Order: sequence, then structure tokens, then C-alpha cells
Amino acid sequence: MLALPAETVHLPFQRGPYRMSMDLTTLPDAAWFEIDALYPAEMAERRRLLASTHAEVFGVVPVSNPAREEALSLIITALTTYHPDWFSRDGAMLRNHLTGESWDLAAPPVDPLELAGRLVQEDLCVIQQGNGGPLFTAAVLCFPSRWRLADKLGKPLGAVHGPVPQYAERLARPVDRFMQHLKPSRIATRLNWSVVDDPNLFQPGGKWRTDGGAGITPQNAGDRLFLRVERQTLRRLPTSDAVLFGIRVHVYQLARVIDAHLAPVLAEAVAALPPDIVHYKSLRPIREALLGWLAARRPPVHTGI
Repeated sequence: MLALPAETVHLPFQRGPYRMSMDLTTLPDAAWFEIDALYPAEMAERRRLLASTHAEVFGVVPVSNPAREEALSLIITALTTYHPDWFSRDGAMLRNHLTGESWDLAAPPVDPLELAGRLVQEDLCVIQQGNGGPLFTAAVLCFPSRWRLADKLGKPLGAVHGPVPQYAERLARPVDRFMQHLKPSRIATRLNWSVVDDPNLFQPGGKWRTDGGAGITPQNAGDRLFLRVERQTLRRLPTSDAVLFGIRVHVYQLARVIDAHLAPVLAEAVAALPPDIVHYKSLRPIREALLGWLAARRPPVHTGI
């Protein structure tokens, strides 16, 4: 196996009052996709899900046909350009040296977007401009963070995000404007985070929970709870004019990534979440145990006495 870098630890939570915003930054082309030491295990899980639950993790609306083909082409170019030791192309033959797979691009056995989803650790969603704004028209979604593809596919972005508290009031218009004006030369990125009691990557359900968290206490929360972070990317496909939305999911055991100095930062971020966001993220059953563990994790206060 070719050497792969360690997984990046993203810690996007911040002190201060809760603020719902896009918080976008720009990535260089070479950083579009994260490929790390988790690649073999995550790609094996993606293959398993595509084989056993295909209708749950892959779906398209026919209007997305050109965009899906363009997405695959752009992704292959990026992978073979910036990671030539791991991915190579000889004519129509694409080789993934990390998994040993080869694909005949002249006659691919699966949909172009599905093939793209078998190459990268990111989930991939296609968003296209419709008469009433951006539409969600295709996805390979193996690692959803508590939402179901069948509930969202073919809908406007406003309806896709409809259950998200405060989205319609604060983010719907800025997101629609951004989708309309994103330039092909820019790769935009943002991070989204929550704390969950389940480390599984495939989580199609679980929003709005008021139960759960059994046995999680301030003493063991660091081992039983996980920081789930989405590294999201958005890139305009220049020919089809669609936007390709990538989602790389990271799951970190709290005790592994939250030290004494980060504990008060996360505690302040959790405490600042409005009640409707706490409910939406299913934090109610675990919130007190989480805050208790974080309080015990804080650095000691020196009184100078």
C-alpha cells in the first residue's frame, strides 16, 4: 500500500455567541479532495453501501446527466494531476493504485457520478439552477449526517434545508446568491460540526431525537461521544454550469481531540447553541453529560495564593 498522510483534525467550533453563516474560504486546486490513511477503510465501506443499499445512497434526476459526466471528468483530471502516484490514466483506462481497481472509461459499468464516488472519500451532490433557484439533482451519498437522499432529491435548496432551524430567515437568500454567482475558478469550502453518540459514517436518521444517550455520563462522555465534522466544498462545473457539492465526513472521539485548552472553547460553543438547534442536532439527551465532561477537562485555575 502506498503511504497515505494522517487524517486531518478539523476543529471548527468557536467561542462567542451562536452565529449561523456560510463562513466560506477558498481552497487551491490541489486541496480539493482529502485523501488520507482512512482511505482504504472508507472506500471499502462506500463499496459495501453501494452494493447493499444502492437506492439509499445514490440517486439522480435526468436533467443532471451532462453535469454528472462533467463532474467525473473534472475529478479524474484533479486526481491524476495532483496525486499521480495514486491515480493514473492511460487512454480510456483509469487505475486506482490505492485499491487496485481499474476502470474502462469508454464503457464504465456504473453511472459517472457513482464512479466518482468510488474514487474519493467525499460524498458528491449536484446542484443546478432551476427557474425558482438552485435544485438538488443528483448525489452519491454514502455518509449522510442524519438525512435521507430520497427525502431531498429533486427539491429546491430551500426545501432541502427546510428542517434546519433559522435557515430560511438567515441563510436561504445568501446561499441562493452564492450558488448563482460562484465562479468556475474558485473552490469554496466550509466546515460544519456537531457532537454525536454514534461513530458510524452512514447515519441516514437521527435528527430531533429526545431519547438516547443511555449510560453516557460526565465521567465517560469523552470516550462515548464523537465530534462529527463535515468538510464541505463547492465548485462550479464550467460546461454544465452545475455546482458540485462535496462532503467529507470526519468522526473524532472527543477524548482523542479535545484537550484541556480546547475543552472550554467547545463548552462555550455548545452552551451558546439556541434551543431549536440543540433539538435539531439531537443534543438534548447528551448535552449535560457533554458539558460535565468538558468542565472536568478544563485546565486548573491558578489563584496565585
